Amino acid sequence: MIKYTLWMLAFLLAAPLAIAQQNITVEDIYTGEFRTDGLQSLRSLKNGEEYLVLNYNADRSQTVDKYSYKTGDQLETLVSSIDLKLPIQNYVLSDDEQQMLIISQRIPIFRRSANSKVHIYNLKTKQLQPLSNNLVRSASFSPDGKKVGYVFENNLYYKDLVSGETIQVTDDGVTNELINGVTDWVYEEEFSLVRAYQFSPDGKQIAFISFDEREVPEFSMDVYGRGLYQSPYVFKYPKAGEKNSVVALNVYDVATKERKVVDLKRDEEFYIARINYSPTGQLAAQVLNRHQNVLDFYYVDPAGNASIAFTENDDAYVDVTDDLTFLDNGDFLWTSEKDNWRHIYLYDASGKEKKQLTSGNWDVTSYYGYDPESKRIFYQSTEDGSINRGIYSVTLKGKSKKKLSKMVGSNRASFSDNFTYFINTYSSATRPPVYTLQQAKDGKIVREIQNNDDLLVKLEDYKLSPKEFSTINVNGNDLNMYMIKPLDFDASKKYPVLMFQYSGPGSQQVSNSWYGANDYWHSMLANEGYIVVCVDPRGTGFKGADFKKVTQKELGKYEVEDQIEAARQLGDMDYVDAERIGIWGWSYGGFMSSNCILKGNDVFSTAIAVAPVTNWRYYDTIYTERYMTTPQENASGYDENSPINHVEKLKGNYLLIHGSADDNVHVQNTMQMIEALVQANKQFEWAIYPDKNHGIYGGNTRIHLYNKMTNFIKENL
Repeated sequence: MIKYTLWMLAFLLAAPLAIAQQNITVEDIYTGEFRTDGLQSLRSLKNGEEYLVLNYNADRSQTVDKYSYKTGDQLETLVSSIDLKLPIQNYVLSDDEQQMLIISQRIPIFRRSANSKVHIYNLKTKQLQPLSNNLVRSASFSPDGKKVGYVFENNLYYKDLVSGETIQVTDDGVTNELINGVTDWVYEEEFSLVRAYQFSPDGKQIAFISFDEREVPEFSMDVYGRGLYQSPYVFKYPKAGEKNSVVALNVYDVATKERKVVDLKRDEEFYIARINYSPTGQLAAQVLNRHQNVLDFYYVDPAGNASIAFTENDDAYVDVTDDLTFLDNGDFLWTSEKDNWRHIYLYDASGKEKKQLTSGNWDVTSYYGYDPESKRIFYQSTEDGSINRGIYSVTLKGKSKKKLSKMVGSNRASFSDNFTYFINTYSSATRPPVYTLQQAKDGKIVREIQNNDDLLVKLEDYKLSPKEFSTINVNGNDLNMYMIKPLDFDASKKYPVLMFQYSGPGSQQVSNSWYGANDYWHSMLANEGYIVVCVDPRGTGFKGADFKKVTQKELGKYEVEDQIEAARQLGDMDYVDAERIGIWGWSYGGFMSSNCILKGNDVFSTAIAVAPVTNWRYYDTIYTERYMTTPQENASGYDENSPINHVEKLKGNYLLIHGSADDNVHVQNTMQMIEALVQANKQFEWAIYPDKNHGIYGGNTRIHLYNKMTNFIKENL
């Protein structure tokens, strides 16, 4: 049963019929015709009244400029690439705001990591000095601003800015064998962790994680380039059930130059997902077992002795976040799903829970921090409904909650350093982003910084179909759904349906937020005679942990069942042609669309899978085992839900697409799927984009890709 909300979205997007509108094209979308204006990334200064922006100027120079929150006026230029005679690709400010690390060159490694050329700039003396003659990784200041740490060739170093001496902390780093101070591929990808070292607040100690990856299997892929011969790219990649890096927590005494490995007293494999120092100098480490359903929160004393302060258990898995704030008395704030929803908790210094500070059948979706002056905690949540986001604050006692955002939709906050102001980014399915400066104490709007009204005016010339939000009851659950219909929709006609989804654990596609590139493409297809539908099945996020974690050990079972049943219900609608229902998705969504056309071959006639996982045995340890345990423990869970094992069920039209240089979901997935389909004597179509990674972009690549998919849909659905 489908229930439509009362606020079906159709206002500005359906422009007056008197205007001759043109349909959107793929070229419009991917040449930036509908790009929204945004704010450049800013860094708040400690006074909470000013912020810095790295500006790219018309003369091709770069400047780091200071602005007033209250007025938006530029106050001064702190540094210019012209004065430095160096390009400024990025910068890092010291805690005392007197020094900068200037990144003038950046060569990407993986998704988040890079080798960089770094200089140290003193804002008082205007002196510039190189950090190293080499390209280095993850440079950062110590809290006292007297040292700069970095990693070079898998070894950890720091430069003493007082003496000018460079000290090598480790000497055992070897490429593809031993790493110190930065993470391996799988930690970077799945724990979003790159810099794996921290200075103590007084700068007297450095804690770091080391990785022994000698036993981790290597993955290689060819990079074709334009030369006569291709070149192999080889890196360590632990696939599900295979050996991980052996990690260790180390502490280094700056005075004695002694390195000590911390004994965590663990006999089984483990992950060190986070390390943090409290303001008092207490080192904390978050350590997970390999199954990731037990998280131990360790304290490590200055001598390197470790003890567990508290443990969080879950029948499925414990999510790792950065939601940790230490208070001056040693207490700390923490988020947890222990009551089925993610909420904020207060713990005492020993690790004992003192109080749950937020509660209700909604999730804290972003934790912004704690203001010790007002004693208030700031966060984003789904209190306006699972497809919306609002900004709130609550006291340290869990009282006097305030709603700070003004509009229902998607609100995202960026707070000034002392929580005087926040910049709110608001959008909805009918409103492109609007940026406002608001007071943190009450949410009062100080000024509008920027809007995208000009985009709404431009869109009046185009056929842009609105999203209609609703829920659909599938397999006993009310699932969030949106539908995009042609502007000239006629309920007496029958339309083909294209379903879009991602469906991965904790994800969300049905949200009350402004259009992205796929939304424009879907609108284009709608106005060429298709109905586009998106359903978030079981396993997706923001409806409680039980809803999210029901897919444990069975990735691709319940999500696929829900998509198939939703398609059946759509097929029963008077205006849907049940013989012409298709589905597409990217990455996890490609895994899903592949499974749907195979297991739901009586429902789906067409599917497109972009960069799909086709066998969970091919994907990495941390992600896959979090949800599936290992193949050795859960062989049936892996095999029953991997599309490569169901190729004989293919009846409809199937298009496989992959980038040959995908270091995340390897092209191996598609190549093995192709071979399985060939041996099953099944006809299908496929495309490989040479040297393209998981995003499959660059030059005209996206235009070519989406035109290919458009043509496939028109010819087959």
